[in-house]
Amino acid sequence: MLIEDNLPASSASPDDGASSSVRSWLAVVAVAIGAFAFVTTEFLPVGLLPRIAADLGVLPGTAGLMVTVPGVIAALSAPGLMLVAGRMDRRRVFLLLTTLLLASNLISAFAPSFVVMLVGRALLGAALGGFWTLATAASGRLVKPKDSARAMATILTGVTCATVIGVPLGTFIASFASWRASFMATGVLVAIALVAQFFFVPSLPSSAALRLRDLVALLRRPHPRRSMLMVALVFGAHFSSYTYVTPFLLHNASFSMATITWLLLGFGLIGFVSNFAVSSTVTRNLKTSVGAMVSLLMFALLAMPLLQHSPLGVAALVLAWGVSFGALPLCFSVWIQRATPDSPEAGSALFVSIIQVAIAVGSLVGGVVVDHVGISADFLFGSGLGLLGLAALASFGRGDQTAASSLAGSVCPDAQS
Repeated sequence: MLIEDNLPASSASPDDGASSSVRSWLAVVAVAIGAFAFVTTEFLPVGLLPRIAADLGVLPGTAGLMVTVPGVIAALSAPGLMLVAGRMDRRRVFLLLTTLLLASNLISAFAPSFVVMLVGRALLGAALGGFWTLATAASGRLVKPKDSARAMATILTGVTCATVIGVPLGTFIASFASWRASFMATGVLVAIALVAQFFFVPSLPSSAALRLRDLVALLRRPHPRRSMLMVALVFGAHFSSYTYVTPFLLHNASFSMATITWLLLGFGLIGFVSNFAVSSTVTRNLKTSVGAMVSLLMFALLAMPLLQHSPLGVAALVLAWGVSFGALPLCFSVWIQRATPDSPEAGSALFVSIIQVAIAVGSLVGGVVVDHVGISADFLFGSGLGLLGLAALASFGRGDQTAASSLAGSVCPDAQS
């Protein structure tokens, strides 16, 4: 995964105008299926948390470790695996990581205890960070340069579809079978992704490797460093609360599991629409888009405990939350691309790593708050993190964006040399 391979299509080698082949797009779809499987597996416990906690004999806050553990390990594996992989063919790395994901689902499905469940989730974390670092870079190598943006959008569609279909489907399967059947069904999906990657993803040799000093150099620059902090605060706000949204809806808002399944489906569907709606404006009004979505997230988290006795109000706030989080990953992806135009591989690795840290720490601290203070207090805590995220956004002035744009412009000639 060469650094120059990660540059936007506009800075890649000149395109001959030909369209990407069908096989190239099949490779993109294979990676998108993998993305769908990874995200579904990562957040499957969110909809199943009360059932798993009861069956394995742990408190809901403790059960939140199923989200925390893979997040911690993924935060280390995102840069760590890329450093260890060196110049290994990225196709082989893809296949290895997807195989680990399959093992994770099977171990989780048959886990006799919570400790074994955490072992399965740890395998997920080991694969997760490396997969996302690879996937964000591979999109531009699987197709012609002019199609790289569409390829990235296709892979991210796998993420959105997992939110729309994957997590609610897992909850639905558990409603008439068991939570173990949900993990087994996800394992079947992973097997399909593995076969598709084996047959369609081409060799992706790498003649250069990510170095530790690339990561350190990037973090020494103020703009990327503050950008990572902003991402951490906002993702922490989301996951400190979203990890425990099912217990909140079940116990605080008194929703039935059937209603929760449909509401989570609505969360994903409206997020899917939001992702595409914001994509038309995010490049032109990036800071405004980020500010609007973070503000909506903060408002939803703040108001949900206040309106917990109003089913209609809670449902509306969950959907508003879905609008916000449906757009935020795209907004932040564009933000980080602009913040690290000269070091896209290092930027991608750190971006994935910081998100996983936010997921891990957010769900862990949220679990402590849930077990000792209550779920309502956890949502207020998430809202506070959202406010800090807005403060971090406000710290960026016009000069920061201008400097980043100028740096991006200076990268293009080097990429073509």
